[in-house]
Amino acid sequence: MCGRFVSTTGPQDLVSLFGASRWDPEENLDPSWNVAPTDPVWAVLERLDRETGEIIRQLRPLRWGLVPSWAKDPSVGARMINARSETVHEKPAFRKAFATRRCLLPADGYYEWVAIAATEAKKAYKQPYYLAPADGSLMAMAGLYEFWRDHTRPDDDPLAWLTTTTVITTQARDDAGRVHDRMPLAIGAADFDAWLDPEHSDPAELRRLLHTPADGHLTVRPVSTAVNSVRNNGADLLTEALDAPPLN
Repeated sequence: MCGRFVSTTGPQDLVSLFGASRWDPEENLDPSWNVAPTDPVWAVLERLDRETGEIIRQLRPLRWGLVPSWAKDPSVGARMINARSETVHEKPAFRKAFATRRCLLPADGYYEWVAIAATEAKKAYKQPYYLAPADGSLMAMAGLYEFWRDHTRPDDDPLAWLTTTTVITTQARDDAGRVHDRMPLAIGAADFDAWLDPEHSDPAELRRLLHTPADGHLTVRPVSTAVNSVRNNGADLLTEALDAPPLN
């Protein structure tokens, strides 16, 4: 599972890093050290420009938590922040998006939690861990996006359409597996074009593009339990918790 992550890279840098040719400067997001479900997140995707007929790579904010086009209301998105790689090409909520609406979700790293049993001195709690590429590189998490139409609003209402996204996950390995049994998948820079191409729809070929972030070379460290509240944000959330119990 990937239920929180860190995203602090600015849009100008993201445009350069991912080769995007379109970004609206009026659509801006603040850096976040505690991105939570239903938050807006940066996504890199490719769409057909109806005026020019060209496929344009763009950077735009999407709401985290995929809402299928057939959903009755957007509340289901809070339960669809992740899509399992093992079944993403088959599940009704994700299969159409996997075929034609794939994206990249930039992240510095992500959080997972370990349940700590109560002791005489301390109540039970959940200890957060921060996992990030050991070389400090940016993760390009593999994502999907979808459009949902609010039929209670008129066609010319800009709020009539909601664009949402989800993170593809897999079985966790190496140190990541000591914290949680699931982890996000990523796309390597050499495969950005193939992953984002909306005309590339072969499920087997697409699934071969999915890899563990940084080829599994992740640092794992306990951080402040302040992360546990979505109200908290700031770089201090990444401060190592020196009093955290060791991982088994």
